[in-house]
Amino acid sequence: MSRHHLAFHCSGLNLAGTLDNAPGTSGLLIVTGGQEPRAGAFGWQSRLAAEVAKAGFPVFRFDRRGIGDSDGEDRGYLKSRKDIAAALQSFRALAPQMSRVVGFGNCDAATALAIAGGAGCDRLVLSNPWTLADHDDALPPPSAVRSRYRGKLVDPSEIWRLLTGGVDFRKLKNGLKQASSIGTSTSPLTEEMKAGLEAFSGQIRFLLAENDRTAQIFAEHWGPDERIHLCSGSGHSYAEPHAREWLLAQVLEALRR
Repeated sequence: MSRHHLAFHCSGLNLAGTLDNAPGTSGLLIVTGGQEPRAGAFGWQSRLAAEVAKAGFPVFRFDRRGIGDSDGEDRGYLKSRKDIAAALQSFRALAPQMSRVVGFGNCDAATALAIAGGAGCDRLVLSNPWTLADHDDALPPPSAVRSRYRGKLVDPSEIWRLLTGGVDFRKLKNGLKQASSIGTSTSPLTEEMKAGLEAFSGQIRFLLAENDRTAQIFAEHWGPDERIHLCSGSGHSYAEPHAREWLLAQVLEALRR
């Protein structure tokens, strides 16, 4: 296994990519979301790439236009279809033995892959998809609020705070109102994701971190789905040791099956 840093082209611009080489005929394309370059705070994706390549599967990561080491203007994740397609084309050229590519994205990268209908990938692993159009509206869904209040009702310290006036009753009232909401909500992004995936014929695996608000909101918007796999006690970036192992196992299963 070896790692190569390279450049490829998209709409006349140079984009930065990284290939973790391996002989496998299934490969992993990691799409980064938001303003998250391949390095830095989201180095967990670099570690994931190394572990997947060590298991025998090639991995390609890249910075879309205007992000990290790539040229151009950042057009946002909703307009990254061409970037993903160009990265996939470069990946296939660099690892011609591949007969199948699994696209992986976390948060809005997962959303971008879904809306793009996979952007040419053969299978998809969509982790904690972002389903809110405005990041400022990221309120927890009613199910998450109900779960939080159930925990408070069995916590003696929280009951004592309530009895001794240590609770903001305005916030409590708003919280109870939100918790009382029933049913599955939806969002425009959710509908765009569903429309994008309708024509996708490959296998799809949704990965949700139990303690992640983004994942909780997605579950509320998306509804029940047998393709959803839940990682208990995990946060958004799977920083917990057990979550890292779980994520790697999920990705490898998608590559092998």
